[in-house]
Amino acid sequence: MLDLRPNCEHCNKDLPNTSTDAMICSFECTYCKVCALEIFENVCPSCAGNFVERPIRPQKEIEKNPASTKQIFKPKNLEKAKLHSDKFKNIAPEKR
Repeated sequence: MLDLRPNCEHCNKDLPNTSTDAMICSFECTYCKVCALEIFENVCPSCAGNFVERPIRPQKEIEKNPASTKQIFKPKNLEKAKLHSDKFKNIAPEKR
């Protein structure tokens, strides 16, 4: 089950369960759309995977299986992230 992390790991923007702005990679790194798509250019700065929109857990399920409250805030070095993105952004995710 997804953690549904409560914030963007880079800019610390709140991303509650109902947010349509949350993006995740296959390891559940969580970023807002601006960070994921504009800053990191659809390349996760941790694993080089791509991002997809995080699903919203239905209200009846969130009551039984709440979203995580543990915030992860690890702003990335943008110079290093840019080098990382440049290396992978033109390679299809399934070929990275």
